[in-house]
Amino acid sequence: MYIMGLLLVFNGGFMSISALVSAIYREDEASDLLGASLVAIGLGAVLMILTRDHVKELAKKEGYLIVTLGWLIMAFAGTMPYLFTGAITNYTDAFFETMSGFTTTGASIMNDIEIMPKGVLFWRSMTHWIGGMGIIVLAVAILPLLGIGGMQLFAAEAPGPSADKLHPRITDTAKRLWLIYVGFTGVQTILLKVAGMGWFDAVNHAMSTLSTGGFSTKNASIAYWNDNPYIQWIIVFFMFVAGMNFVLSYFGFKGQFRKIFMDTEFKWYTSFVVGFSIIGAILIYLQADVSVSSIPHPMVWGEAESAVRHSFFQVLAVITTTGFVSADYTMWTPFLTIMFFGLFFLGGSAGSTSGGIKVMRHIILIRNGILEFKRTLHPNAILPVRYNSRALPNGIVFNILGFFILYMLAFIIGSVGLAALGLDFDTAIGGALSSLGNVGPAFGDLSPVNNFAGLPDLGKWWCAFLMLIGRLELFTVLILLTPFFWRNR
Repeated sequence: MYIMGLLLVFNGGFMSISALVSAIYREDEASDLLGASLVAIGLGAVLMILTRDHVKELAKKEGYLIVTLGWLIMAFAGTMPYLFTGAITNYTDAFFETMSGFTTTGASIMNDIEIMPKGVLFWRSMTHWIGGMGIIVLAVAILPLLGIGGMQLFAAEAPGPSADKLHPRITDTAKRLWLIYVGFTGVQTILLKVAGMGWFDAVNHAMSTLSTGGFSTKNASIAYWNDNPYIQWIIVFFMFVAGMNFVLSYFGFKGQFRKIFMDTEFKWYTSFVVGFSIIGAILIYLQADVSVSSIPHPMVWGEAESAVRHSFFQVLAVITTTGFVSADYTMWTPFLTIMFFGLFFLGGSAGSTSGGIKVMRHIILIRNGILEFKRTLHPNAILPVRYNSRALPNGIVFNILGFFILYMLAFIIGSVGLAALGLDFDTAIGGALSSLGNVGPAFGDLSPVNNFAGLPDLGKWWCAFLMLIGRLELFTVLILLTPFFWRNR
């Protein structure tokens, strides 16, 4: 409860920044945002005072509870700026938008984003940014120690002292990752401003890109700047960076580039991005209709450049689960629609802000599958799965196999749940897959040119639940639903 109070104070502090932005633009909503901030800070302070004499030791059970309840308390409190300002009047819609923000999903119920107050839009992007940083610390510092989803692979890679207790690793890791995260956000903001965005749009899109969230300040998302290739290429680069393991960025700043280029996941992640983008560019150039920039730029080479740019943009937007839109990929070709459907399962790198299954898990699953053929021929041979030139313990492999099975089950059950509410096949599977993978745009009635406003209220709560379990690596949330978790032994 003490940590929940701390998170509320933290949340309220960021709300006050949104109130300041609103005041700078002389909006009437500034006082409402300040009121939401004070309520969050006040509630958090009360919780912290009441539990100030808590025992400062965390066991694994508390770790699971803190992660899940922390995200829930942030989401429930995060609805206040929408409700206080009247930007969203329906609580279900406000919770959906907030959960989508903090889980960096980017699915929205807003039909006209551009009429929203700037303070509200800033808070909307801020939820992405807070959630993205939280996910990095979660993936690199907390989940490895809880043994979640094979993430313990990073226990030896994360910067900071090796410790059995939770506190030293979180403190040391979080400081360094915050600096990198803030630094990347600042650099992208400046580059977007130089490329032609206004300061407000640049800050918001930088926060959405680094968090791989996807909320935009424009109804058309990044397609609004289709006549400015510089802006889109900048976002492409930072989407790629955000989809990398942030520990590799840390190594890069230390000049240890060999560790980056020798990392197995980075090599496969890069290969997937480049390979699928080339396939997409060729098919777009030959078969699809994508608008060509009307403004003469030195780097605009007509249809070929446009095809390459849109392909790289949308492949990265889906693989990294950012969810930005430069074009409606569901209208290109049937082959590309199927390809993008498959990319929804891929995900970025572990230790990044991306959602999805993650490249690392796919690598280990494939390698284990290949070794099963050898084990069939040589049943007595010891053939461990290797990752980054070291043999993996069977426990990690089994953990990843279990995660994959749970992920597919969650996708199937999620799709059935949406279909039971009357959604058609494409919309049901697209909505479930997008929510679980934290992608944002999907298929059917939830395609990139539509949004989630048309879902029934129960469907929005269902998708919000899928966003949460997908963002927190399944086990973290689902273990709370098991009876043995609550037993004393």
